[in-house]
Amino acid sequence: MFQLPKPCYIGLALSALATHASASEMFANDSPWMLGDWGGTRSELLEKGYDFTLGYTGEMGSNLHGGYDHDRTARYSDQFTFGSHLDLEKILGWHDTEFQLTITERHGDNISNDRINDPRVGGFTSAQEVWGRGETWRLTQMWIKQKYFDGALDVKFGRFGEGEDFNSFPCDFQNLAFCGSQVGNWVGGIWYNWPVSQWALRVRYNLTPELYAQVGIFEQNPSNLESGNGFKLSGSGTRGAVMPVELVWAPRIQGLKGEYRAGYYYSNAKAQDVLKDSNGQPAALSGAAYRSSSSKHGMWLGAQQQVTSLASDQSRGLSLFANATVHDKKTNAIDNYVQAGLVYKGPFDARAKDDIGFALARVHVNPAYRKNARLANQAAGVDDYDNPGFLPVQDTEYSAELYYGIHLADWLTVRPNLQYIRHPGGVSQVDGALVGGLKIQSSF
Repeated sequence: MFQLPKPCYIGLALSALATHASASEMFANDSPWMLGDWGGTRSELLEKGYDFTLGYTGEMGSNLHGGYDHDRTARYSDQFTFGSHLDLEKILGWHDTEFQLTITERHGDNISNDRINDPRVGGFTSAQEVWGRGETWRLTQMWIKQKYFDGALDVKFGRFGEGEDFNSFPCDFQNLAFCGSQVGNWVGGIWYNWPVSQWALRVRYNLTPELYAQVGIFEQNPSNLESGNGFKLSGSGTRGAVMPVELVWAPRIQGLKGEYRAGYYYSNAKAQDVLKDSNGQPAALSGAAYRSSSSKHGMWLGAQQQVTSLASDQSRGLSLFANATVHDKKTNAIDNYVQAGLVYKGPFDARAKDDIGFALARVHVNPAYRKNARLANQAAGVDDYDNPGFLPVQDTEYSAELYYGIHLADWLTVRPNLQYIRHPGGVSQVDGALVGGLKIQSSF
């Protein structure tokens, strides 16, 4: 038996406080903020161009069955987000100009690290996506954006992550394989998703009201990942740049929203080969250093489309989605990833704002990376998986998640979920894991 982590009690207590009071009051169901409208001050500030936010995301994961370690327990991780968005046209008279400042704080533990995955190699997906990039405070956003030519050209500069604009995807699921920009999950050494930021420039041009193209250049600086560098602004440690380009089509098909993305990224920083040395021989056998490549690259495709709706409420209905990424086989452990799923919003008339989600994902390991692990074991003279010195050979990991989103108030959604991970970390010797989860999303 295990006890529910204390933060979960907090979420349940907050849900009990939600009432049908006026939207301006604290804990009102129809208020976007738990703390209400501050006596009307919040709405007045919005009218003047000032928007302040405090968000909270908490995630619990429990290994119900299987995994690397069958000793059942629970882990909890969470994130606080402190943000301010300024409409500089209203405040300073700067035409079509916005400013965003966001600070985040993460802490907690992840059930995937010590119960689901073999710690000798770790895993690919995470049962608690909010965990990661250090238990620390970070400057996550600090950018200014301005539009030109009646909004046709959109330029954004400052500190932010690639996934904010490129290969973007919602984050309602709790498993990392179904949350956020997937490129950043499989080439995380160069593409830094939220909450990490770096100096960046993004230029977008609207070709039509439904179609736009965008290109970016992002500082590739591994030192930004370090916990002590959450507020680092200098460029020391920069190794190069990541340059993504993307075409995004956002049509309405029979009145139903859709979004389709196709993109490519290129890094001009040196990258290490996963198998060979400078002489073209397996480095695990020769003992020489792995050779360097002058670049790293890959591409992605993404699609989201609502396919049904209710005549009484077009926001309710079934939406389908799919994502795929392909990566450089010479330098990346993961060579491809595919994912697909569905979300149904408003499943019951009495629960019109609830949602149900289900998704499947496959993460595939580069054959050259697998070969390197086999050769490393051969060189070490180890062939027994149970030997502590054995390097597990990783292949393909499969993930699935089913959740039900309970919309308790406009400021609070709780999503209990079940996840199944087959071959965690791509290691066939690790038992398939069943994970029970709970995701809390709240806005104060």
